[in-house]
Amino acid sequence: MSIREAVLDDGRVVVVKPGHAPGATAAEAAGLRWLAAADAVPVPVVHSHDDEQLVLDRVPAGRPTAAAAERFGRGLARLHAAGAPAFGAAPPDGPAEAWIGRAPMANVPGEDWASWYASHRVLPYVRLAVDAGTFGPAEAAVFERACARIPSPAEPPSRLHGDLWNGNVLWDGEEAWLIDPAAHGGHRETDLAMLHLFGCPHLGRVLAAYQEETPLAAGWAERIGLHQLFPLLVHTVLFGRSYAGQALAAARSLR
Repeated sequence: MSIREAVLDDGRVVVVKPGHAPGATAAEAAGLRWLAAADAVPVPVVHSHDDEQLVLDRVPAGRPTAAAAERFGRGLARLHAAGAPAFGAAPPDGPAEAWIGRAPMANVPGEDWASWYASHRVLPYVRLAVDAGTFGPAEAAVFERACARIPSPAEPPSRLHGDLWNGNVLWDGEEAWLIDPAAHGGHRETDLAMLHLFGCPHLGRVLAAYQEETPLAAGWAERIGLHQLFPLLVHTVLFGRSYAGQALAAARSLR
């Protein structure tokens, strides 16, 4: 079953999205509601979900504009500032065993970001890639050494979208909308690193507006590679060697 549109009795058009695995629709629905509760960036309203499918509002189609990008940057800063109970915290009523795209993602709370990120956002995907034969032992060791060099930020957990690549940001001409979250508590620079990795219209304006709303800590640009480890490893697990080189380069960039 593929994603389709349907018309409700009152004439509204909704999107019906099938679940791809146990807990996938529950995780996405909980994530969307948690992001919506921050009242910072628009997200589609969730009408219903069960083990088979998720029903949510359709986002109107439009084009990205500079003004919308600036609103998105400020809204994203407010979303992150809404916070989370812990690094790795799942959204309220969201499952601990969640998903990022078609890859599994465990929402296991931790107090120290560096050790949590290594244990739950880097090494599990390295192990999956090794098991699949994508990485050899010497390459796995590169990531293990990188994990020993991860700095721990002096920032509280942020409320993350968690899978913030360009395809999950929809533009209606006035606003940027967020869809398909892998929401959890984490470091806000991780969301921004994903925008850098996969591109975003008017990214410079998004970042400038974000910085005006909530300035980033000094040296954040030098940490982009660190935060890109997570999405690059997920893509390596899902798509194989085509992302392995980038993931290894990001790991080697940690000094």
